[in-house]
Amino acid sequence: MTRRSSLLLVVVLGTVGCMVGPNYRRPDVAPPPSWGELAPTAPQEGRSDAIVDGAPTAWWTTFDDQLLMSLIRRTVASNLTLQQAEARVREARASRRIAAADLWPQIGAAGSYTRIRTSKNGLSTGGPGRMFNLFQTGFDANWEVDVFGGNRRSVEAADASVEATEDDRNAVLVSLMAEVGLEYVTYRSLQQRIALANQNLAAQQGTLDLTRRLLNAGLAPELDVQRAAAQVATTASTIPLLEQQAAQAMHRLGILIAQPPMALQQELAAVGPIPKPPAQVAVGLPSELLLRRPDVARSERQLASQTAAIGVATRDLFPRFFITGAASLQSVRASDFLDWQSRALSIGPSVSWPIFEGGRIRANIALQTATQQELLAAYEAVVLQAFQDVEDALVAFSHEQATRAQLEEAVRANQRAAELARNLYRQGLTDFLTVLVAEQSVFTSQDTLAQTERDVALEVVALYKAVGGGWDAAPTAREVADTGS
Repeated sequence: MTRRSSLLLVVVLGTVGCMVGPNYRRPDVAPPPSWGELAPTAPQEGRSDAIVDGAPTAWWTTFDDQLLMSLIRRTVASNLTLQQAEARVREARASRRIAAADLWPQIGAAGSYTRIRTSKNGLSTGGPGRMFNLFQTGFDANWEVDVFGGNRRSVEAADASVEATEDDRNAVLVSLMAEVGLEYVTYRSLQQRIALANQNLAAQQGTLDLTRRLLNAGLAPELDVQRAAAQVATTASTIPLLEQQAAQAMHRLGILIAQPPMALQQELAAVGPIPKPPAQVAVGLPSELLLRRPDVARSERQLASQTAAIGVATRDLFPRFFITGAASLQSVRASDFLDWQSRALSIGPSVSWPIFEGGRIRANIALQTATQQELLAAYEAVVLQAFQDVEDALVAFSHEQATRAQLEEAVRANQRAAELARNLYRQGLTDFLTVLVAEQSVFTSQDTLAQTERDVALEVVALYKAVGGGWDAAPTAREVADTGS
């Protein structure tokens, strides 16, 4: 190696450590000091029973429903959407290893044997028409000295992409577990509504039988019979739709655990209660939300990866330095192939620098910068949406609880009114329209209460999803599922 090339190499190696492009800084986000729907100044009727302290992990256990917990475990163990998300994590990790490979020398080996005949009518070495063999083998190496940090920025971007895909996997977990909770609560609610419809149908059928007896005794007009018959038919008409919706919820639960749609038919056949939500929910502080909610973390990691991509694009403005070398054995006779004098060596630095590319490099830098600005705005939007989701879930939870309390009182009053109306009708002290209205009010209030009990449970699930709860407990759920518990 000449003195000039040695000096160039020293200069190149001495500048390693420079990193082109902007250094990433996590965006500053000022979370509210507390949740507005939990503030002391919030109207009492809008307050929630949710509490601030605590971490919302393994939230499904708070419902104390063994089948729900089993479905969650099976979803974590088998869900196909989750398997796709986990495969994307493996893809990102492999891509990161590919990017990191550029930091190391690239070494290759080759060997060949060639039978050569020189031309009599052309330029040739060793005389025209000569026949000889050429044996050769050796190694060659090429290493780009990452002077301006372009390769290191690529690895930085790949690292952030890996973390983004891991957060995406966690976001999928949060959504899947919430979806299982939603479908299961919906299914149990539909079972309750079907049972209530059948109970009211039986009561209305009894009223129809009573009007027929009174008609036969000449104590009631046929109009009462027809009204009672219409009410029975109307109530009966609601049951097939509820059964259809229940079957569809069961089908969705089967798919969530990666089973055929009818796989849970026997397991869910028995009518079960609507899962009762806990009296208090751990939602944590607003400042913790940014660290716990995976879709926020995913958006932030995507921003970090794109910031590093600006440095990768900026690297093209500068020269690229390489050190190349080769070591081989060459011989025209096999007997001399391993002789020390058959060696051939070469080593030296090289440089390449794009001078003019029609503005492509700077346009690419502008593209990557604009994409970073887009992702920054997207991150800020995700953060605001996360805060809104929690506040919306808090106020919905509290108001659904208030609605449920009022409906429970309405059901008790309507049941008593219907009982009184039927007794008065038997005694001929009131008309049948009063009975009809009272019985319809019972059915309507009971059905509405069942839906509200469902909505209270669903709002709790939505609240847990809003605060990003559950994904950190998923490995435990997977381990339990794998042991067959």
